[in-house]
Amino acid sequence: MQKLYYPSAINSPEIYFSHDERIFFMRGISSPEDVRGTYYPVIEWLKSYIDILLEGNSNYYSNNSPLKFQVDLDYFNSSSAKFLYDIFLELKRLVSSRIPVIVEWLYDEEDTDMQETGSDIATLLEMEFTYIPKPR
Repeated sequence: MQKLYYPSAINSPEIYFSHDERIFFMRGISSPEDVRGTYYPVIEWLKSYIDILLEGNSNYYSNNSPLKFQVDLDYFNSSSAKFLYDIFLELKRLVSSRIPVIVEWLYDEEDTDMQETGSDIATLLEMEFTYIPKPR
């Protein structure tokens, strides 16, 4: 499957998903004017990728080599939050199928609100996140 890459823009995060490189990350700021236009293609790519994995390529990931999904957002608005939730819902399909997924939630070590937001999302989805403080 071809990789998905969107460079960061003023109000949109950098998004890079690559099966071949085993890299899945979002970083930057997410408050795009056209949030649907930004996130629908991302969710569709992820949905297609997960469908492929669930159709028989699930051996690509194991407990020793899980799918690692990294979120390093400095800020996201409420419109983006809904789409982030949808992205994690897709990842939960893997978890429910016993394909190991690690979500790394990076946050500024002094921004406890961002850590709590990640914790709230994880709780809503009944998923486990790993929280990684970034030093200033």
